[in-house]
Amino acid sequence: MAPSPRNRIIRRLSTAFAALSLAGGVLAAGPAAGASPNPITHPDKDHAGYSLAGSGSGTVSPLVSGLPGLDVSSHQGNVTWSTVKSNGAKFAYVKATEGTSYQNPYFSQQYVGSYNVGLIRGAYHFALPDNSSGAAQADYFAAHGGGWSADHQTLPGAVDMEYNPYGASCYGLSQASMRSWIHAFINEYHAKTGRWAVIYTSLSWWTSCTGNTDTTFATNSPLWIAKYSSSAGTLPAGWSFYTIWQYADSGTFPGDQDTFNGDSARLLALADNT
Repeated sequence: MAPSPRNRIIRRLSTAFAALSLAGGVLAAGPAAGASPNPITHPDKDHAGYSLAGSGSGTVSPLVSGLPGLDVSSHQGNVTWSTVKSNGAKFAYVKATEGTSYQNPYFSQQYVGSYNVGLIRGAYHFALPDNSSGAAQADYFAAHGGGWSADHQTLPGAVDMEYNPYGASCYGLSQASMRSWIHAFINEYHAKTGRWAVIYTSLSWWTSCTGNTDTTFATNSPLWIAKYSSSAGTLPAGWSFYTIWQYADSGTFPGDQDTFNGDSARLLALADNT
């Protein structure tokens, strides 16, 4: 017997939904409450510069000036900080968290170890904007290593905004929604710690995923620019200078190579919020 018109419609809808699912389509505006659309499956690989990995020469250009530093994550494991210090490092950033469920298992060795040899150090959070809200991730970060202390050696926490290691480059968010997510993160982080978070990003990601139109971020948040080249290049809108430049993914120090745009007094001022 031929299917009824109602059954034919149901079958067509079922076929369409199946095709959309296979193509990776999204039927709703966002994940259901509590859902994790992109489970954290390889956090050891997710670090500041993940999306630039392999493009750095690892050679210090004569154009790179300022104070030398580095950033590390669980990918580096235990770091011999005494050697890092003797090789000239002045500061370090250490990955603390990702999303609202991951903590770097080497965080204590890296964060406390860098402090113990006298480096000025800070923590950073690898953002997953499709995983949970900016405020929720700021809370998680602040509660799991990303806090701030007026001890003359702690930098404000940083939020790592870069291409999605698990899916859509901009995490499925519109540019306006991404700007709102970042604002929510830095505002909540400020409410929790009294400091404005440093923003780590590249011009490419910032342009693609935020539209590079909102200049208010530069009012409070220092810029940590990622550019594997002989110069930091054009900066995102609003920032007239960078505070930190990540210029290579290998070199003198473990992890990524960074430089602070200033002298020791300015680095201490950033740590002390003065």
